[in-house]
Amino acid sequence: MEAAAEPGNLAGIRHIILVLSGKGGVGKSTISTELALALRHAGKKVGILDVDLCGPSIPRMFGAQGKAVHQCDRGWAPVFLDREQSISLMSVGFLLEKPDEAVVWRGPKKNALIKQFVSDVAWGELDYLVVDTPPGTSDEHMAAIEALRAYQPLGALVVTTPQAVSVGDVRRELTFCRKTGLRVMGVVENMSGFTCPHCKECTSVFSRGGGEELARLAGVPFLGSVPLDPELMRSLEEGHDFIREFPGSPTFTALISIAQKILDATPACLP
Repeated sequence: MEAAAEPGNLAGIRHIILVLSGKGGVGKSTISTELALALRHAGKKVGILDVDLCGPSIPRMFGAQGKAVHQCDRGWAPVFLDREQSISLMSVGFLLEKPDEAVVWRGPKKNALIKQFVSDVAWGELDYLVVDTPPGTSDEHMAAIEALRAYQPLGALVVTTPQAVSVGDVRRELTFCRKTGLRVMGVVENMSGFTCPHCKECTSVFSRGGGEELARLAGVPFLGSVPLDPELMRSLEEGHDFIREFPGSPTFTALISIAQKILDATPACLP
């Protein structure tokens, strides 16, 4: 059994979840954002650590563009979204001088920043820290997992879309999790159909069932299918809280169900 981490800025975090996928464009940041909001609406304090250094979308999805990270006596203070500090964010997007500035870094510099994010961000007390990762199985993933390993992450939530090409790439992500000893909490199939904004009927735009079949073959839980909803896309682009504003959407129902399964799978206390 691995030794516990020395007390530090992650010591007050009860559970850490990594959101992964072997494919770009499947909506990892969308799922990370909505999972955090759903957990917050369930009464939990949540942080999001955005380690997608080349494509940091978390600040925009939470309407936090232009906010700054400040130094405090324990390191970097994350960006808090409300007075109660129920959701806190850290992203390289907050460190760029201009929002369209490209991060043109080699691996060692990226890895160093991820390790600094893990060690130097003063999160305080959190029920969950959701780690939004870039696509693939690259240096950033290894750096994040190695830096977090001592804190015994709860596991990985793996995101796919229904198409066979996406499912094939995500299968490799599951292999990555096994090789690195990271528990897979479950698979989420995103963009699983389109919800009509008028009649609320869901139509399969791509295909359907690829994520569920992948989970079955891999022997891991299938957490649910999330249909496309124009209101979700608009909420993400404008930084609004979809979970609060659209409780009648089938996409809301799917997201709340996934969050509840995460809550049900979470031990009452750390081992």
